[in-house]
Amino acid sequence: MTTDTKFPLLRTVGLDGLLVTFAQTMSEPSNRAALAFRGAVEEQQIDGVLETSASLASAFIRFNPSSLSHHDIEELLRAMLDSRDWYAAPLPAGRRFWKVPTVYGTDLAPQLEDAALAAGLSTADAIDRLSQSRVRVLTIGFAPGQPYLGPLGPEFNIPRLKELTPMVPEGALVLAISQFVLFSGPTPTGWRHVGQTAFRCFRPDMEQSFALNPGDEMQFISVSREELEDIRRTCTDGSGGASCKEITA
Repeated sequence: MTTDTKFPLLRTVGLDGLLVTFAQTMSEPSNRAALAFRGAVEEQQIDGVLETSASLASAFIRFNPSSLSHHDIEELLRAMLDSRDWYAAPLPAGRRFWKVPTVYGTDLAPQLEDAALAAGLSTADAIDRLSQSRVRVLTIGFAPGQPYLGPLGPEFNIPRLKELTPMVPEGALVLAISQFVLFSGPTPTGWRHVGQTAFRCFRPDMEQSFALNPGDEMQFISVSREELEDIRRTCTDGSGGASCKEITA
């Protein structure tokens, strides 16, 4: 893709998909556009559209070519793209704000000090800034229900590790490139493990197995290790002691 590519860019994906890309890289406006456009397509309830999803800076639409021609869906999407400035559009309704108890550092999240050093901060300052950051679920991916969250402040635009950490547990909060990832299961990672929660992103035994949706917002509130252990003992619904409320504006 050349640097003079004009966005939004509409492209064919296979026989039954279209991808609307709003930027070459993720930013707040391009993620906002992807979420808002995907939400608008959902609201239209277009006959023949089977599925939609949003990534960091794109929206994907899958359709049934037997009932909706490629030409017709492309024309409809182009008209929608021309109808407004999607980069400044309101985010979809129904979003939620989660406050999640989180232990920063200790042996539960042993790479916090390294992350603070890479960001040019003291450990205490890093905890303060991270725990006060309100971040958006930019997209869900890599593993079931697993959110990419951001953007964090520019000081946290730190690179991935050069070598993988062999395994971090479910509920691990990891950091790189001005984003968090909250792991939905045990996994290796090249991102720095800075916090630990008891929050379960993927709850296969519940009707809504993904706890989070793109566009939701989260804040990872600093708590002590003792408080987290108490949450693990007493909270059995997968929420990890998190509070949740609908975002009304």
